Amino acid sequence: MKILVIGSGGREHAIIRRLAADHPAPELHAAPGNPGIAQLATCHEVATNDLDAQVRLARELQPDLVVIGPEAPLVAGAADRLREAGLTVFGPSAAAAVLEGSKSWAKEIMAAAGVPTAASVTVTGLAQLEAGLDRVNPLGDVPFVVKADGLAAGKGVVVTEDRAAAIVHAEAVLTAGGQVVLEEYLNGPEVSLFCVSDGTRVVPLAPAQDFKRALDEDEGPNTGGMGAYSPLPWAPAGLTDEVLETVARPTIAELAARGIPFVGVLYCGLALTSRGLRVVEFNARFGDPETQVVLERLTSPFAPLLLAAARGELAEETELSWSEDAAVTVVLACAGYPAATRSGDPITGIEACEDLGAHVIHAGTAAADGALVSAGGRVLSVVATGADLEQARSRALAATEEIVLEGSHHRTDIARRAAAAAHTAPAASEETA
Repeated sequence: MKILVIGSGGREHAIIRRLAADHPAPELHAAPGNPGIAQLATCHEVATNDLDAQVRLARELQPDLVVIGPEAPLVAGAADRLREAGLTVFGPSAAAAVLEGSKSWAKEIMAAAGVPTAASVTVTGLAQLEAGLDRVNPLGDVPFVVKADGLAAGKGVVVTEDRAAAIVHAEAVLTAGGQVVLEEYLNGPEVSLFCVSDGTRVVPLAPAQDFKRALDEDEGPNTGGMGAYSPLPWAPAGLTDEVLETVARPTIAELAARGIPFVGVLYCGLALTSRGLRVVEFNARFGDPETQVVLERLTSPFAPLLLAAARGELAEETELSWSEDAAVTVVLACAGYPAATRSGDPITGIEACEDLGAHVIHAGTAAADGALVSAGGRVLSVVATGADLEQARSRALAATEEIVLEGSHHRTDIARRAAAAAHTAPAASEETA
């Protein structure tokens, strides 16, 4: 099998790494890829936003499957263009990807499908802002949740107890011509669940939890994700089945009924609140850094799963197999992230890191004069496994310390609480909505 993966980040490196582990391994190509991906696949200098060049490359390669990783080309219609050219594509159409591209439209779909989610108000002008905040948080006794309505690479959300800070963020989005979604605060541990869909049927992957805040103890601003772990020993029994029945299948069915079949990964970002399961957000692709730990634990063949979904031939009774080992990933970010991104700094120590039994996923790297340098906010993702979360996180952290990148930072508390109380109630998890 020949597979072309569109993208250049950590998510795409993790996807390609897992595809390469299939038996037999497919012939892998990436556009544009990155230095880590280049060790496993043939990379082609085609930008993720150059849809014309992607079509030309796919026509030249004639892959059996094209997998689109990032959200931006999906929202721009990359899957549509490739399908029109006769390719088999894993990734939703532009119409279906609006589920991620517009939080207000996602709320409309959830309401129509009866999917439980946070109460919200969509604000399109400054005059509506104060009243909107009062509506979703009338007492002001819980944090304010303000979300930019469009794509923001995981950094368009502000959760703050400071009403003035919430207003500043909302005003910045509105004055730039966007709109914001104001939501009620959901107090409870968060869960990420990827659901593979062929437009009508749904197969879940293993749940994971990620860490959005930049600093230890959930301090600092939101980021694209600073680490993740799987499995979730604290998660209630039957959680995956509940998500399938109350969230994923109703959403896929609602889209199909509207003539917008969703083919790809429905990322369900969830909060387990005192009032029950609630959807925090939908994404239209694999999440980063959760993909790194979820695919690390997947032992079932990966390429056939994606191909079956792309062809509309997914068997809903499919039961995937998973390693009993735990997986933890720690993200190494550049100096100043997420407020700023510094590129061009040399990276060393990866071999020493991998000598400790971890592996390194490239997210924001580049090759310069034969050396590896930083080229993004989240630069590397160090992944380790172990018999339990404590062993996995200890290995991941020790390996991360071997990497030298001037000014870089990483969290040291990924999976710490869950590892310390591996079989307790949901309160043992770290992340809350």
